[in-house]
Amino acid sequence: MQPIIIVLIILVVLVFIALVKTIQVIPQASAAIVERFGRYTRTLNAGLNIVVPFIDSIRNRIDLREQVVPFPPQPVITQDNLVVNIDTVIYYQVTDARAATYEVASYIQAIEQLTVTTLRNIIGGMDLERTLTSREEINAALRGVLDEATGKWGIRVNRVELKAIEPPTSIQDSMEKQMRADRDKRAAILQAEGVRQSEILRAEGEKQSSILRAEGDAKAAALRAEGEAQAVRTVFEAIHAGDPDQKLLSYQYLQMLPKIAEGDANKLWIVPSEIGDALKGLSGAIGNFGPTGGGSSNIPRQEPPASERRENPPID
Repeated sequence: MQPIIIVLIILVVLVFIALVKTIQVIPQASAAIVERFGRYTRTLNAGLNIVVPFIDSIRNRIDLREQVVPFPPQPVITQDNLVVNIDTVIYYQVTDARAATYEVASYIQAIEQLTVTTLRNIIGGMDLERTLTSREEINAALRGVLDEATGKWGIRVNRVELKAIEPPTSIQDSMEKQMRADRDKRAAILQAEGVRQSEILRAEGEKQSSILRAEGDAKAAALRAEGEAQAVRTVFEAIHAGDPDQKLLSYQYLQMLPKIAEGDANKLWIVPSEIGDALKGLSGAIGNFGPTGGGSSNIPRQEPPASERRENPPID
C-alpha cells in the first residue's frame, strides 16, 4: 500500500505542476514570449493563457509601460574644444515584445550607447554658448535619431531630456563674471533711463507751469486793463456828468504835475506847453476870488481913507 500511496502523491504533484505550467496569467500592460523547444511560438497578452506544459516555455516577460531611464553624466567636447558633462533622461516604451527580445541583446544598453554617440555628434557641431541655450534643439535632434534607430527594436522613444549641462569650473567663473557685468550694465542703463525720464518729466512740468503762469498773467493783465478802462470810463462819465469848467480842469492839471515828477528815475522834467494855459486859467480863478474880484465872496470890502483914495481905472 505504501508504494501505491507514494506513486499517487507523485502523480498529484506532477498534475499540479502541469496545471501551473499550463495556465499562465499575464498582468495588464505586460507581454510574455513563448518558445517551443527553443523557437519562438507566440506572444502572450494580458489575461489568462494556456500553454503546453514541459513543451512551451516562457522566454521573457516584458513591461509595455513607458519607462524612464536616466543615464550618468557623459563628457562631450564642444566645437570650441571645451569639455562639458551632460546628463540625459530617456522616456521609451516597448511596442513589439518579439522585436525587443530577438532584435537586440540588451535594448537598455543599446539605447544608452546610441544616446552617447548621437549626443557627441550633435554637441560637436555647437559652441558652448549655443549648447547652453539650445536644449530644445538638442532634444529634438537626439529624439529623432534615437526613434529612427530603435524602431526596428520594437521600441519607441517618446522624449529625450537634457537634465544638466555642466561646463568646466573656470568657464563657470567667467560666465558668472560676465553675467554680473551684464547685470550691472543693465542696472546702469535703467538708472540712466530713469534719470532721463525724470528730467524730461520735470522739464515738461516746468513748461506746463510756465505756460499756465503766462496764461494767468495774461488774463490778470487783461482783467486789470479792463478794470482800468472801466475806471477811466466811469471817471470820464462822472466828469461829463458834472460838466466841469476850464478853471477846475486847470487846477486838477496843476495838482498832477508833482506826481509826474515823482520817482528817482526822473532826472529831467519836461514842462508841457499846456501849463501856460493852465496857469492863465488858475490866475483867472484866483483873480475872481481876490480882494478886487467880484465873485461870490461874502467878505466885506473896506474903503481906504479919503486921503489915500486914488482913481484907478476899472478892471476889465
